[in-house]
Amino acid sequence: MHENSSSLGYAIRVESVVKSFRSRAGSLAALSGVSIGFPRGELTAVMGPSGSGKSTLLQCAAGLDRPTSGRVMLGDTDLTAAGRRALSRIHRERIGFIFQSYNLLPMLSAAENVALPLRLAGRHPKRGQLVAALDQVGLSGLGHRRPAELSGGQQQRVAIARALVVRPEVLFADEPTGALDTGSGSQVLGLLRAAVDQAGQTVVMVTHDPVAAAWADSVVFLVDGLVRDALARPTVQQIAARLDQWRN
Repeated sequence: MHENSSSLGYAIRVESVVKSFRSRAGSLAALSGVSIGFPRGELTAVMGPSGSGKSTLLQCAAGLDRPTSGRVMLGDTDLTAAGRRALSRIHRERIGFIFQSYNLLPMLSAAENVALPLRLAGRHPKRGQLVAALDQVGLSGLGHRRPAELSGGQQQRVAIARALVVRPEVLFADEPTGALDTGSGSQVLGLLRAAVDQAGQTVVMVTHDPVAAAWADSVVFLVDGLVRDALARPTVQQIAARLDQWRN
């Protein structure tokens, strides 16, 4: 299901990607030739032990970092061959991001934060569009509040509304529930699930939490910079058991 393919069924394809970093001890490979496709219209979780390359894979797949070798395809667009200006446009118009730290601008209101990617893309958001985006994530009437006036869970929901407002081809989420309590985390995961099931979005989520990963259509396991396994529609228990294999 997740093998490399040129099939139109994949929103993102990572092809033979190597990512190495230089250190005092020499060159360290965070990714060692990863090939994987992320299916269109599905939520895929990426898991693995600490240091397995999860975040590096997400950064490369999203075009935030360039692989040492290999390529990343967003549909028919080669992200690894795109120049800085082209990548900036792709990030504004075709790719959405959600991070553990929310990354909201503190001086802007919730509605202004949601409007930001539209403005950066040269579009003029209408008030109704922003109200609808906040309504979609359960923040009706809170558009005037600044991030400091919102809870962590509410801030993450603003971040989701901001990411979805441009209707991206792929939404990347890096530990989106890592800083949240269980209740707020479940709300955020429910929104990501709804983005897939109701809006047909493609979501790729890095997480260390088996409970969060169980919301996904499939889970990919990365170990020592390589894809070692995958599970379709897994349970929390199946995910935890698979992770335990590599901890022991």
